[in-house]
Amino acid sequence: MAGRYCHTEVLPFTAMVTIECTNVGVNVLFKAATEKGLSYYAFIAYSYAVSTLFLLLSLPFVFRWSRGRLPPLNLFLIFRIFLLGVIGLTAQLCGYKGLQYTSPTHASALSNLIPAFTFILAIIFRMEKVALRSSSTRAKILGSLVSVSGALIVVLYKGPIILSTSSPQPSPTVGSPMNTKSQTNWVLGGSLLAIEFLLVPIWYIVQTNIMKQCPAEFIVVFLYNLSGTLISAPVCLLLEANLSAWKINRDIALIAIIYSGFFCTGLSSLVHTWGLHLKGPVYISIFKPLSIAIAAALSVIFLGDALYFGTVVGAVIVSFGFYAVIWGKAKEEELIENFDIRPPSSSKTPLLQSYKVTDNEEITYSDS
Repeated sequence: MAGRYCHTEVLPFTAMVTIECTNVGVNVLFKAATEKGLSYYAFIAYSYAVSTLFLLLSLPFVFRWSRGRLPPLNLFLIFRIFLLGVIGLTAQLCGYKGLQYTSPTHASALSNLIPAFTFILAIIFRMEKVALRSSSTRAKILGSLVSVSGALIVVLYKGPIILSTSSPQPSPTVGSPMNTKSQTNWVLGGSLLAIEFLLVPIWYIVQTNIMKQCPAEFIVVFLYNLSGTLISAPVCLLLEANLSAWKINRDIALIAIIYSGFFCTGLSSLVHTWGLHLKGPVYISIFKPLSIAIAAALSVIFLGDALYFGTVVGAVIVSFGFYAVIWGKAKEEELIENFDIRPPSSSKTPLLQSYKVTDNEEITYSDS
């Protein structure tokens, strides 16, 4: 009994908190490394390569453990994994560029848009039926609107500094070139981060279809990272033509690349896929707002970044919307379990999907 509780409760909780800490750590290290001159194109390409190498070295153990039970691969499946790599690379290009213009706290706050964007995309692609009489649907709609409103505050409103470890600098006057450039970079960075977190739900949707056909987490993650390496190498070389930028010194830049490749691109993908299978998407998602506090603390302590009033207010509003969407999703899943009509494979489907009965007729629910 104790062993089962440890496996189903203690281990997932510890793993999720650890992964949130490591993901924020990647952003902090990246920010510190780029301030020392690391090209963010080189960082992305090298991170994919390190992750692929780490997973490749682990493949013999996976094959030995699986004992030939791995599902067969076909060209269509490989193409979809390649598409997954394209989406992942595009998201990272937008995300890390946005992080250059803003801060890890800013990125963590906007990451809570993922459930809202997922819900919106599910409606657009008719993966979810909107039942306005259902309290769960109303909660998800309201939560999505609140999340987007909070994100707009984070992106458009910087506000005064409320916490900083560096010595105070004279504030640029309103309308001065320095102030205008800073505000432009803040908005541009926030917009790029929002694009990244719009691409993440699309990545989830593609991953869902892949996992249905190939439910081998390690193989999918390895092929995804291999695709990312093969795509990012030529793309980043074209975007970063200065060959000297690809020379990595033995300093914070090397630490950031190895850390990102091992923990973020590789281990994080494996842990989240394992967590989705064991506990479901709602459990995985509730740890996201934790990253805001972690990022704020690490940014102020290690980077000397200032914490702005607009980021704090927007993060709080986004978190309220985040939990409203998650509450609505949890209520919906509870209702489906009560009616006992969930398909057997649905517990492995990230975040949002449609629900259909055996005769393919769509149904809606009202729990109000």
